Amino acid sequence: MSASSLRYQPAPDRNGELRGRIVQLAQRHRRYGAGMIYLKLRQAGHRVNHKRVDRLYALEKLQVRRRRRKKIPISERQPLERPSEANAVWSMDFVFDRVAGGRAIKNLAIVDDAHARGSRCGSRAQYQQSSAGADP
Repeated sequence: MSASSLRYQPAPDRNGELRGRIVQLAQRHRRYGAGMIYLKLRQAGHRVNHKRVDRLYALEKLQVRRRRRKKIPISERQPLERPSEANAVWSMDFVFDRVAGGRAIKNLAIVDDAHARGSRCGSRAQYQQSSAGADP
């Protein structure tokens, strides 16, 4: 073993005060991660590097725990019943399409669920006739 290794004295920890401040902020603001703690330190006037804050935050094991998703119990599934009389239940939907020329057509399809056939259909397409192919 070399003599310099025997005489080596480790440098004192320069981050003691900063570590304490990070832990204090993390306890006060439980949902803040390392990024928000870094911003709070900057707002307080500390000139500190974000990478140092990230490293010290991880060394103190202050990671914010991820919230678990609330599990909703699945109810028993039942098939949809068809309405028995006409005009009881209606469904509507927008249908989009394009014509050969590239123009978009937007249709509102309204269906009576008892008969399952379309009774009304509205279109918002605006057709313009070209002056070359139009007859006066």
